[in-house]
Parts: sequence; structure tokens; C-alpha cells
Amino acid sequence: MKKIFVSILTMALAVSAMAQQSLWNNSQIVSPQVNPDGTVTFRIQAPKAIKVEVTGEFLAPTKLEIPNFGVFDVPGVAALTEGENGVWEYTTPEPVPGGFYNYNFQVDGLKMLDLNNMHVNRDVANLTSVLLIPGGIGDNFVVNSVPHGTVSKVWYPSEAGYNRRMTVYTPAGYENSKTKYPVVYILHGAGGDEDAWVTQGRATQILDNLIAKGQIKPMIAVFTNGNISQEAAPLEGSFSTGQPGMSAPKQMEGSFEKCFPEVVKYVDSHYRTIAKKTSRAICGLSMGGFHTLYLTINYPDMFNYSGMFSAAIGVSDPSVSPLYQNVDEKLATYFSKKPGLLWIAIGKTDFLYKANVEFRAKLDAAHYPYIYKETEGGHVWSNWRDYLVDYLQLIFK
Repeated sequence: MKKIFVSILTMALAVSAMAQQSLWNNSQIVSPQVNPDGTVTFRIQAPKAIKVEVTGEFLAPTKLEIPNFGVFDVPGVAALTEGENGVWEYTTPEPVPGGFYNYNFQVDGLKMLDLNNMHVNRDVANLTSVLLIPGGIGDNFVVNSVPHGTVSKVWYPSEAGYNRRMTVYTPAGYENSKTKYPVVYILHGAGGDEDAWVTQGRATQILDNLIAKGQIKPMIAVFTNGNISQEAAPLEGSFSTGQPGMSAPKQMEGSFEKCFPEVVKYVDSHYRTIAKKTSRAICGLSMGGFHTLYLTINYPDMFNYSGMFSAAIGVSDPSVSPLYQNVDEKLATYFSKKPGLLWIAIGKTDFLYKANVEFRAKLDAAHYPYIYKETEGGHVWSNWRDYLVDYLQLIFK
């Protein structure tokens, strides 16, 4: 028995040593590497692999059809070539424009992170490696040498029956001034949480950089958790230890919208805000665009500016909440109060494109004013970051 135990222990140590050696070998590899000509090289050591690929937003998208749901743009895929010592490599054929890109390796079909890249993001339950390149739109996403705001994780009492967490950004200089600021509320999509826009969306870097360049007014930004059944992001609440997913309960059945005035009340009472409609804005992506629409029309005296990014529009059963009923009448009331801006943006290949076309047709038929932006691409963060950059420059004018 003792010999068997020693043999098993020896094998375990050998496997552990091999794993550590693999990690060590990968730690000596540079990936991703931005080359002088602007191309990017990706590398991974996988000596026993048969097929290695990289998939990411820097590659041309491909189509994925999900039955009964729609067609999605998904990141493209490129094959790596094996070289010496089992190191696989791929270099983009063209320079990669400045921007923020997520990517993963696929080793014999197994998705994995780039072991040489410490920069990792979570989007819902997916972990991705990050490539951040300055230049162009990418200059809005990098940490530049400018004054930086403060990002706080704030707990507030909720009608949901427990305290809930939100993220609050205050602009540079807030702590040392008596100035009052306008507030923008920025909402995430299905499966996201109060961390989504700060990590995947680079919203705080966008705010810092646009404020520093004088392109937007200094403002407070609030990022809520749109899943009313949750206290906070995964592992950040007393009962939020489960795996995050797209189908959390109570996402789009009226509870979040019903409770939202408590967020505005808390922010106005705990921060130096300009507590009036003309100094409040709201925007959101996908499910957050859905929430933005129904918050806007149900509380027509709350927000002067509203932005819908790739918005989910309409509900299959309006009876689930009175907040989703009498939409035409609520739109009429909202526009009768002459809001400052309704801004709608979506990509041409977004699976929600048709619903947005139909919603704009409703607005056009009633001659309601709005601004519309249509871009390439689909239901992706690369669009939503750009939309936020544009939207922020249109509010509080």
C-alpha cells in the first residue's frame, strides 16, 4: 500500500512539475506583441497541440445563427503556426487600429486565456484576454496622463429587501471642491452587473479623457446592477456566489424600473448633484437600453437626456408590469415635456436591428424628435464603447 501511495505521489509531483514548467515556458514568451508596423503577434506554447487558433474582436466577424433567437456577429478566428519548441504564432496581416479588443486562444477546441497576458476581463461568465492599442478611438480607452476621477463601490438601501451595490464615478477635483455636478446613469446589458461598464466598457477612462480634453462637462456617473434579484456582482454580495448568467430572475419584468427612483434619491442625497431633470441623463446597452426606454417614459420628469444602445425594445407580455403598458400615451407625455435628447444607436448586423427600425417608425409617425446613429457591426462591446463616447458629448449642453 505504501509503494502505491509513493507511486501516486511521484506521478502527481511529476504532473505538477510539468504544468509549472509549461507555465514557466509560456512566461518567457511575449504575447501579444505590437510590432513597429502596427501589426500584432500572438504566441502560445502548446507542444502537444494539433490545432491552435486565436479568436478576437480584432479579426473580421463571422456569423452565428442560434435557432429561435437570431443571427449574431461573433469574433473571427485565425490559425496559428507551430514553430520551434512547440511555440505557436500568428501575426495579423494588417495593422490593428487603436482600440480595446478581447481575445482568446483555442487549443484543440479548448478555449483558454493568453497565459502571457496578465490583462483579463470578465463579461458575464466569460473570461477574455485584453489587447489595448492607443491611437484613434483607442485614445479614449487608455489611461492617459490626465486628472483621474474616483471610482467607488457604494451600498444603498433598496425596496428589493436588502442593500444593493452600485459603482459611482466622481470627476477629478470632486473631493476638494464645493461644485455641484450633473449625473449620468449608465446601464449594462443582460448578464452584466455594476462592474460591466467599468471593466469591459472602459467608461471611467472615457470620462477621464473626455473631461480632460474639454469635450464634455465634468459629471458624476452611476453604474447600477440591473438584476434586481442580486445584491451585487458575483462574489461581492452575501448571496451572489453563483455563476453569472444571461437569465437572472427579475431582469425585465418591471421590478428594476419600479425601484430605480430610490437610486436617484440616494445619489442626490449623498453627492453634490444638480438635482433636477435638466442635469440628469441615462443610457444603456441591450437590456440596459430596454430599461432606459421604460425609465424614460415612466418618469418623464426625471431624465432630460436618454441614450439607447442596441436596445432591446418591447415585451412579449406587457401585463407583467403596468410600467410596460400604454407605451404610446407615455411617449406622448414624455415628448410633450420637450426633453433635451433621445439618442438611438445600433449596428447594421445587430440581431435587435429590426426591433429598433420598428420603434423608430413609431417615433417618425408621431413626428417625435430623436437622433439616430447606425454603424457597422453587431451586438458587441466595440460598438457600445464608441456609442458612449458619442453620447456623452451630446448631453448637458
